Amino acid sequence: MKALSDQQSYEGGPYSGYDPYGQQRTPGNWAPPPGQPQFPNPYADPYGAQQGTPQQWQGQTWDTQNHAQVPVAEQTYTAPPAAEPEPAFGPATLAGNARITDAQRARLEGRSPVIEPGIQPAALTALLGALLAVAAPLGSYALVVPLVLLQAVTAAGWFRLNGMWPARQGIALAFLGGLVADAAVLAAGRAQAPVAILGPLGIWVLLALVLQLRSHASPDERMYGLMATVASSALAILATGYLGASPAAVSVGAAAVAVAVLARALPMPTPVSVVVSLLAAAGAGFAVGGLTDLGSQGAALGAGAAVCALIGHRVASYDYPSRFVHFTAGVALPLAASAPAVWLLGRVFA
Repeated sequence: MKALSDQQSYEGGPYSGYDPYGQQRTPGNWAPPPGQPQFPNPYADPYGAQQGTPQQWQGQTWDTQNHAQVPVAEQTYTAPPAAEPEPAFGPATLAGNARITDAQRARLEGRSPVIEPGIQPAALTALLGALLAVAAPLGSYALVVPLVLLQAVTAAGWFRLNGMWPARQGIALAFLGGLVADAAVLAAGRAQAPVAILGPLGIWVLLALVLQLRSHASPDERMYGLMATVASSALAILATGYLGASPAAVSVGAAAVAVAVLARALPMPTPVSVVVSLLAAAGAGFAVGGLTDLGSQGAALGAGAAVCALIGHRVASYDYPSRFVHFTAGVALPLAASAPAVWLLGRVFA
């Protein structure tokens, strides 16, 4: 009897929940003592419905089927009227990335990716050529004024033609190379013009190489920048050939380039336009040469300068250039490219 009472007191005592053999009551079967409020058991056995009466939650719950559907007023969106200078966009495409350049689209469509500068840049080229032709007989220091303008436009236009903008260091370096070559020719004289021009050209190639080696860009970008800087510097420095040539050769060559570029801008088929440009340049060279000691040989000099000018004109027209390119490279490249021919043919016919 004593053992039985001890067992009952143990089961009803404060340690009655302890079962050392793993037979304790599960949390889902736990019930509070009588007289205490009934609260839901958050640890209820999910399978308690199979063992006994499931617990029921007496609070309010959401019932989506019993809630009234609130009508939503239909709203229509009206796009604001487009402005008249506003660009129109084409329909969407599923054929890949439509963000291609005009030149790439022209190649895909079988068209030429070339847009010529037109009559306005040609008029500026003719004006700059006329300034060179008029200033040459006045002396070297008078010729330097339009020449410096030509070199500045050449340096800026070449970088923009290659898609590198802004490129202040490269433009400044190329323009400075032209100024140094001008100063060298003025100091050494026309007789020493080749050495005075080739010296700065070699130094500036080395400076461009050092500048790109110090760059933190990728190898491809550094090589691209090196080529653009070297080409721009070379064009600006070679334009100094106008200072090294005789005044008569400069007048004839610059006038021939001016006429050739104007004729090339006329609305004609390309083969016809090229022939007309060369004939017009030869005529202008013959006319201006008659006013100098070159005589009829000015026709050959004018035609040779026009060939180089048309090459520069073609380069400035390549790859769908922008309006800025046309008014820089399109203006300067015909004159800058013809400078070595003017110097060389001037020495031949002198």
